[in-house]
Amino acid sequence: MPEGDVLRLTAERLDQALRGGPLVRAELRWPNVGGAELTGRTVTGCVSYGKHLLTRFDDDRTLHTHLRMEGAWRVVPTDGRASAAGHPQVRAVLSTARWTAVGWRLGMLDLLRTRDEPRLLAHLGPDVLAADFGTHGLPEALDRWQAQGARPLCDVLLDQAIVAGLGTIWMAESLFARRLHPWAPADSLSEDEVRGLLVTARRLVGGSVEIGRRQGLGEVPRSVHGRLGKPCRRCRTPIAVGQANEPPYERPVFWCPTCQAVSRPA
Repeated sequence: MPEGDVLRLTAERLDQALRGGPLVRAELRWPNVGGAELTGRTVTGCVSYGKHLLTRFDDDRTLHTHLRMEGAWRVVPTDGRASAAGHPQVRAVLSTARWTAVGWRLGMLDLLRTRDEPRLLAHLGPDVLAADFGTHGLPEALDRWQAQGARPLCDVLLDQAIVAGLGTIWMAESLFARRLHPWAPADSLSEDEVRGLLVTARRLVGGSVEIGRRQGLGEVPRSVHGRLGKPCRRCRTPIAVGQANEPPYERPVFWCPTCQAVSRPA
């Protein structure tokens, strides 16, 4: 599932393509909003929150989309063949005179009043990429963490109600960076250790955004994720894979059995 870095880059690209230009075409191919009329409206901005995208219009409405596992937004020239977007897996089309945004395989789509965005996102923890994460989001995330008890670290990091925007990649990379055993109890960490872990996660996800802006998605080297059987970049131990969460919500956890042992060196 795309994580916070991918959503941030997607929001930036949609914002650059659509903001300020009236829509010459708008199609929402989704049962509960199929009849919504957006042609002629102007996009005032597109932002991300965790794994959610919010496209705002000048009539105080917001299009909320979620990519789920396979979704993607693609931006193509409006005068090109790809803008026809006739494929049955296209769920949304938003076009200005110059650019067309095509929503492929979107996992969630709804239209709401912009003032209702806080209600829509109320179940989520603070966005790990928010500008005010250090001053407001981090203290809130620490408070939410305290209620997790003995849940495994990997499960807690994947819980969007604790902090929004982390998935299997940055969960694994953050735990590896801090040399933490993925299945250690959440309450075994001191507050300073939790703070360090969350700050590290923000740094890694933010670094991926910066690289994505310069070089494109998928250019960030991974230390453990997706490297099953390959030597650890620190100690050369083969990378292993385990499981976070219980079925049917299980997710892979890539980790180093030496660097992230249960009883790790200081």
